[in-house]
Amino acid sequence: MPFQDRGDAGRQLAAVLAAQAPDDPMVLALPRGGVAVALEIALALKAPLDLLLVRKIGVPWQPELAAGALVDADPPAVVMNEDVVAATGMSQDDIDAAVERETQEIKRRRTLYRQDRLPPDLKNRSAIVVDDGLATGATARAALRALRGKGLQRLIVAVPVAPAETLQRLRAEADEVICLATPSPFNAIGLYYRDFHQLSDQEVNDALARARSA
Repeated sequence: MPFQDRGDAGRQLAAVLAAQAPDDPMVLALPRGGVAVALEIALALKAPLDLLLVRKIGVPWQPELAAGALVDADPPAVVMNEDVVAATGMSQDDIDAAVERETQEIKRRRTLYRQDRLPPDLKNRSAIVVDDGLATGATARAALRALRGKGLQRLIVAVPVAPAETLQRLRAEADEVICLATPSPFNAIGLYYRDFHQLSDQEVNDALARARSA
């Protein structure tokens, strides 16, 4: 079990990134779990921390299985995992209902986390996209595709743990992919943390406030 908690994972990732991070990066966390990892990276690199609001589109009868993902963008970006859709027999009505449900949750989080703050201007900057781990990588792929039109200089993914096959797919979407552990068989992200409690909205806002005050 390589990580005590998300903070530990973030510090380990920061140690790797410190030697190869681009100048003046923006750290972008996938909430909620990715925020605690990203905070440690942002503090170590003295970089600003912001959010990528992404929601998994789960299979209705197996919600932890990602059939795709929705990312808050203009316009919103939807990326489907066609293999999962085909294997589970999800209908278009199932997908549309899930997208609508997750759209409402993204709106709630945007109001709660951003308040009156505008999204960051990423043009000509490098971004480090951070989560607490990846399984299928659907949410990360949605985020990366949405970012590709923002005029970024460089797009980096940094995660503590993920399956090797997921990382291989992400390399087609990012300039660089950094991962500390690729266990096989993979099973579930939470197995690789001693403390993997679900972060609260308050913990997310506290992390963002700490990054702003650093």
